[in-house]
Amino acid sequence: MTATDPALTALSSGWCALSLLHGRIEAHVERALQAGHGLSVREYSLLDVLSRQHNGEGGHLRMTQVADSVVLSPSATTRLVSRLEERGLLSRYLCPTDRRGIYTDVSQDGLRLLAEARPTNDAALREALAQAARNPELAPLVRAVESLNVPA
Repeated sequence: MTATDPALTALSSGWCALSLLHGRIEAHVERALQAGHGLSVREYSLLDVLSRQHNGEGGHLRMTQVADSVVLSPSATTRLVSRLEERGLLSRYLCPTDRRGIYTDVSQDGLRLLAEARPTNDAALREALAQAARNPELAPLVRAVESLNVPA
């Protein structure tokens, strides 16, 4: 393939459109969450992921799993967890079966904030997708996102 190959150009265009869609959605949701709840998209995502843990086998996530879930590096995830812990939204404790492992749970205040922020997040996501659907370049991607039935 060369830099002017039509297949490469189409692939590049598709990637640019996907990146544009992601950026627009994230910026729209970020503004809504910040204005309404003082949360960033990353903070909301982290609270959401951690709120889905359970006490059964494999129910608690290790920090590397959390990092993968929120698409951050392990060090950035640790800093994010520390900030939310300082705000009283999370707590950390040693894994009872492996003292090297540290688990993180959402506090009652964190769960309450997450419950308050969820409708804002969902509405902002719907708004951002509706706006993007009016753009002919982004409309096919919006349809693809809307057709996904990914379990939470």
